[in-house]
Amino acid sequence: MIKAGIIGATGYAGAEIVRLLTNHPEAEIKWYGSRSYIEEPYANVYGSLFEIVTSSCAGEDLEKLAEDVDVIFTATPQGYLGGVLTESILSKCKVIDLSADFRIKDPARYEAWYGIHHASPQFLPEAVYGLCEINREAVKTARLVANPGCYTTCSILTLYPLVKEGLIDPQSIIIDAKSGTTGAGRGAKVPNLFCEVNESIKAYGVTNHRHTPEIEDQLGYAAGQPISLNFTPHLVPMNRGILATCYATLKNGVSQADVDAAYDAYYKEETFVRHLEGRKCPETRYVKGSNYVDVNAVVDERTGRLIAMGALDNVVKGAAGQAVQNMNLMFGLEESAGLMAIPMAF
Repeated sequence: MIKAGIIGATGYAGAEIVRLLTNHPEAEIKWYGSRSYIEEPYANVYGSLFEIVTSSCAGEDLEKLAEDVDVIFTATPQGYLGGVLTESILSKCKVIDLSADFRIKDPARYEAWYGIHHASPQFLPEAVYGLCEINREAVKTARLVANPGCYTTCSILTLYPLVKEGLIDPQSIIIDAKSGTTGAGRGAKVPNLFCEVNESIKAYGVTNHRHTPEIEDQLGYAAGQPISLNFTPHLVPMNRGILATCYATLKNGVSQADVDAAYDAYYKEETFVRHLEGRKCPETRYVKGSNYVDVNAVVDERTGRLIAMGALDNVVKGAAGQAVQNMNLMFGLEESAGLMAIPMAF
């Protein structure tokens, strides 16, 4: 059995890792790390786990934790892992980080977008961007995996085959994305209160959302050139889910058949990416509670543009499920182990 420790186990992403690993056939949780609930029974924080998880929350001593487990998940704010990661920790166990600390290879670019000094840039060259469908082989041998963000996972997987195959102009990309409120984390923030969110929708992070460079970097690698794009996120009054609607200019002569063929070539054998049939549009309810991503794209012959769409559960494939998928790869397990929950639909 893989012994796992979770730092930030009482946040939304951390709690979802707990839910997934509790039923995982090859893993067991040895450490429920939480700064706010030390010595509190974990089931007191999440009553859904009453009589299922009997352990109490522990602290955040990564050096000690690394002695006791095979893998550490850090579901923590930006800057945390970058400030505490050491060679000693990585020499003893593998680390899967759900923050942005090791997603962006250029520390200056990270600092410019996040406003945080990067305290351990020496680990950036070896950190693997953990989007399994794209970097599967590199993940398998990694000590340190940078788990992608939720908006980025949805946007990149929606656009990747089209960019990689040169079907669209990568400099023309516009991403309009919507997220449920769990994407903002569990911390108390006035803009996320029920009365602030319910019966409303709003854009935020316009022109400066922190996931922008992550999307640009990864799609730039696919395009073989640096790209700039417009990414605008929106907050919608639901708990879970992301819907990304992406617009781009088609290259000359590209047809709907070309687009469909590109999706099928990249995703037909993928367990968790589903290319929808015909003109069906992805819906968040059809991926809720699951590790699936639904994608599709429609060619607009009138304008010469393409509308590509993707939907996922931001807490599962956008965070915890992807982290577990990465763990499975890192330890040579079946990639889908513990992740085959059927979407909830309602």
